[in-house]
Amino acid sequence: MAKKEFTKEDQNLENVQETLSTAGMWIEKNQNAIEWTILGVVLAVFAWVLLNTYVIKPKHIEASNENAKAVVYFAQGDFEKALHGDEAECLGFEEIAGKYGYFQEGKLASLYAGICYYQLGDYEQAALNLRKFKAKDANISPAAYQLLGDAYVQLEEYGKATAAFEQAAKSGNEIIAPMSLKKAGLVYLELGKKASAKKAFEVIKNNYPASNEAQDIDKFIALSE
Repeated sequence: MAKKEFTKEDQNLENVQETLSTAGMWIEKNQNAIEWTILGVVLAVFAWVLLNTYVIKPKHIEASNENAKAVVYFAQGDFEKALHGDEAECLGFEEIAGKYGYFQEGKLASLYAGICYYQLGDYEQAALNLRKFKAKDANISPAAYQLLGDAYVQLEEYGKATAAFEQAAKSGNEIIAPMSLKKAGLVYLELGKKASAKKAFEVIKNNYPASNEAQDIDKFIALSE
């Protein structure tokens, strides 16, 4: 009988079988640990589902409802009650922001609180609350940065003001960006930083030629020469 030739394929098959055997022994040896790991993952997922269903979602709804009550006073121009509540059903944006700060609704309350404080002339608190607001919205976020810049101007913190205006302008928003650039340019002029002012004014002229701010921008460019 001819001796069977031991091929490379046979060697590969033997290696696979050996690997499977080793893996099987490892699984058998560590079966309890594997089962506990799987159980831990299942429990973690189950806990997250429970948390999301019975805690997070209700908190979102609760915070939204509280914001809605305060917005009624805000829309009426009653910034004191919008901010501090009415000692009845409305908590007020300040308390909402503190109570639901981890949720987006709480951050929105911080924005409203910042606007209220600005309207009431408390620019320090306005800036404090506006800094807490974070969002990716292409309209609200740059508007918040612009108002933050306005608050810093009132506080005579001009470096922070220009930084906030520049951040608002980064949005590329067709309305807010040129407004913020002009505000930044005017502050730079006040500080004697003519090069920075000219740069801001020229961005308005080149990038936002249809904006209201662009209509007389050549005058401001000339002032920054």
